[in-house]
Amino acid sequence: MLDLFDKIRNKARASALLYRRLRKLPSQIDQLSMALEEHRRETRLFYEALALPSHTLWQGQPRMVAGAPATSTFSRSSPCRQESFDAPYFAYWAHTLQEPLRYHRKLWEFVFICQALSERGVIRPGVRGLGFGVGSEPLSAFFASQGCEIVATDMDASKAEAIGWSATNQHAIGKAALHKPRLCPDDVFDKNVSFRTCDMNQVPNDLTDFDFCWSACALEHLGSIEKGLAFIERSIDCLKPGGFAIHTTEFNVSSNDETIDNMGTVLFRQRDFRALAARLKANGHKVAPFDFDTGDGPIDRFIDVPPYRPQPHLKMALSGFSTTSYGLIIQRGS
Repeated sequence: MLDLFDKIRNKARASALLYRRLRKLPSQIDQLSMALEEHRRETRLFYEALALPSHTLWQGQPRMVAGAPATSTFSRSSPCRQESFDAPYFAYWAHTLQEPLRYHRKLWEFVFICQALSERGVIRPGVRGLGFGVGSEPLSAFFASQGCEIVATDMDASKAEAIGWSATNQHAIGKAALHKPRLCPDDVFDKNVSFRTCDMNQVPNDLTDFDFCWSACALEHLGSIEKGLAFIERSIDCLKPGGFAIHTTEFNVSSNDETIDNMGTVLFRQRDFRALAARLKANGHKVAPFDFDTGDGPIDRFIDVPPYRPQPHLKMALSGFSTTSYGLIIQRGS
């Protein structure tokens, strides 16, 4: 009986000791989190002191100049790089879209999509356009202002909220979220834009006969590299023969081998784009030749680290890789 009592007492003492230790864990975790955050801030300070280009090269740059859409700037599928921002066509599109001119890859994505479609004569009254994962971007309103009939899509609101897109204003909750009065008059917008929910992994079969479709850095969030590539192939089915698909996505600048896959954000490599091109060409479609030159200007060489800057932000660090935006141009075959 005494042995049993001793065992019970010893277990009670061990439990009490474990309880006291567990009570200390939250404060210890808080201390570790604070130390980690301090090291992160210090690392960013050291990195920017070494890598951030001189303020004279990007603050107040690029300058707004008179411009117009170019005629043959994007004959190739291309990555974001500094030289684009300094061209007159870039200033024209930033002004047209009512976007502040800055060295930021999201602005480059909008300009790439507009310029690529403009070069191909697609932005005109009466054509039909389909946007995927449109978020709060200005493209639907701009295309509508040019007389295009636009079907804008985004994921279901509950799914967007669950993964945090709604909180960061990267999801469109209905048609009203896409209206940009300075870009498109109310009556024109109401006439030319419709909205519907769409899972990019399961594009509905009735989305067909469009002259063009687009997405701006959405397909890398579909769960895997293969799902992203499958979406691009599926988007071609939504087009009329001869129609154009313009998609921008994440491009792994660091490696053509190691990458991020099967996660919330994936990074596509050169090999993934080449494999996609082979699949598309086998089905009779045309893919604009690839340009993988990511630039060597001072802004090109800077890799932004979290928390990401308003600018310069052409390349960024993500899970140990350098990534930038890449624009794909595909034409549906006959």
